Parts: sequence; structure tokens; C-alpha cells
Amino acid sequence: MIEMPFEILGADGPGRWLITCDHASNHVPHWVNGGDLGLPTADMERHIAYDVGAAGVTRALALALDSPAILSRFSRLVIDPNRGEDDPTLLMRLYDGTIIPGNRHATDADREERLRRLYRPYHAAYADLARQRTNPVICAIHSFTPRLRGKHPRPWEVGVLYAHDARLAAPLMAALRDRGWCVGDNEPYAGHLPGDAIDQHALQFGRPNVLLELRQDLIADHGGQALWAARLAPVLSDVLAQSGL
Repeated sequence: MIEMPFEILGADGPGRWLITCDHASNHVPHWVNGGDLGLPTADMERHIAYDVGAAGVTRALALALDSPAILSRFSRLVIDPNRGEDDPTLLMRLYDGTIIPGNRHATDADREERLRRLYRPYHAAYADLARQRTNPVICAIHSFTPRLRGKHPRPWEVGVLYAHDARLAAPLMAALRDRGWCVGDNEPYAGHLPGDAIDQHALQFGRPNVLLELRQDLIADHGGQALWAARLAPVLSDVLAQSGL
């Protein structure tokens, strides 16, 4: 049985949004070190392996916005679909203080196989979904850990990330803050990596876009995921309608 490296929901949905989740899964395909990167279960359930809660928010948000979604089906530790092919962090050997044994001695051939079987099919499907829509608006859903090891706590409930295109991000941040939420402006990460997923599918085509980072402890269970999707959907709809994009 062939393992599909992505999941698509609501491909025929009439909404303009394309909801994406690059780090939806902590799955390691069987052909990668026998399906085991050599990490204990506790580490594979941490943010280093995937974005905790992001998949549930993505599914609920796509349903609420009547728009399609694409989600990865492989761990970011196998190969990171939110990196360019020439990014040195595409295949991580050390992440947040944890050595990744299954990647420690990964060869160029291993990297190429993961690109061919996982990364490139995911991005091809992503590109097809965007191409099939008239004037799509991309909303990427991620999550972040409340605190990296040895670092300060992160207070934001949601971060709005953007690069040089803040057409949607700026009014969205204002709208979220108006609702009393603690919102990070390009926090807890910088808003752009050359060749990342937003660059590949939005910035290079001039498509309106925003990347949302939700704090993991807020969306760790189904209730939190449904709550934040229900909170975000009307704000996203209103901001897009008012933007004229």
C-alpha cells in the first residue's frame, strides 16, 4: 500500500481560502529507518516532531470557511516541508537540544529519497490546489511551544507571521487584538525564510497570505482546536472582506 504524503480536504469548497498545515503529523514512513528515528515516544510527541494541535485547527477552520485544506502526513524531522530544498535545516540532526539519531548519519541519497517521496509530492499537490482556485488566499496554520528549553516563556496566544507582504497580516493583527487576545507581530519567529512554503506558493505569485502560529497549550485537545478555529474563522472572513484583496 502506497503511503500518501499529504491529505486534502474539501477540494471543491467554494471559499477563497487555502488552509495549509505543513507540520500536521509526527508520522515516520516505514521506509525511513523502519519507521523509527530513534527517539522516545515522548520526544516524537513534542513540537520538535510536528506542530501539536495544528492539524485539528486546520480541519475545523477549513470546514468553517468552506475552503480546501492540505496537510502533511510526515514528520518535520523526516524532512521539513516548510523549508526550501537548499535550506540547511531541511533535514534536522539536532533540534531544541535533542539529537535525532535517525538523521545523524543521513546521506545525500537519503535526503533525495525523502525529497522525492514526501516533500516534492506535497508541494506539487499544494501548488495544484492553489492553481485551481481563482485568486486564492493562503492561510498557513502552525503552532509553537510555550517555552523552548532554557528560554523565556512565550506569552502570545497567537502569532501573525508575514514577510514583505503585510496586506492581510496587518489588519488581521489589529482585529485579533481588538478581541483582547495577546497577539505577536512576527512572534515567536521571524516571518520569512527564503524558499519556505509561503514563499513558494504565495509570495512568488503575489497571492494574499498569512501564517498563524497558535500556542500549543491552547490547542492541545479537540476542544481547544475547535474553539480557536471558531474564533478565527469569522475574523479571517471579515478582514479579507474589508481588505479589498
